[in-house]
Amino acid sequence: MMKRSGGMPGRSYCFEEKSDAVCNRRAMGGLMAEQRPMRGIIDEAINHKIWAIVGASENTEKFGNRIYRNLKQAGYTVYGVNPNAESVDGDPIYPTLKDLPEKPDVVDVVVPSWVGRRVATEAAELGIPIFWLQPGAESEELIAYATELGLQVIHHHCAMVEKKVWPGGVHVSAHEA
Repeated sequence: MMKRSGGMPGRSYCFEEKSDAVCNRRAMGGLMAEQRPMRGIIDEAINHKIWAIVGASENTEKFGNRIYRNLKQAGYTVYGVNPNAESVDGDPIYPTLKDLPEKPDVVDVVVPSWVGRRVATEAAELGIPIFWLQPGAESEELIAYATELGLQVIHHHCAMVEKKVWPGGVHVSAHEA
């Protein structure tokens, strides 16, 4: 079992890992906001077909580009979000989640955690239920903040590693992930 505590001043939270399930808990004035087991959130996310990749990039070496292309090849509807880019894989990239033509079911975040806080706020405002923080994009403060907003947060798991064969039959090798 793993426990962490700390974070923002005046706030405490912990993460407990029990076998395959990871639950986020956040203490709020004596109340706890709790998520479902992480394995269930991951399985749900993988089966949703409309994703936004925040941090999608034109650079084929970046994970935002790799995740975008792999999901697209697997038959997902994927929208790139990046205010500093114009296109990925020939598709337009949108500056914010609010600019997307439709609401995604999953937001996959591949940007630093200080940017992720703004993205979490926007996802919650838009009612996007699943907030996936790729390794390197997470921080304990961001995880706690997104959980407090009511988002189902996935963290410390890479989307491409979690599901090596995406629905649609596209195999993702460890090299591609």
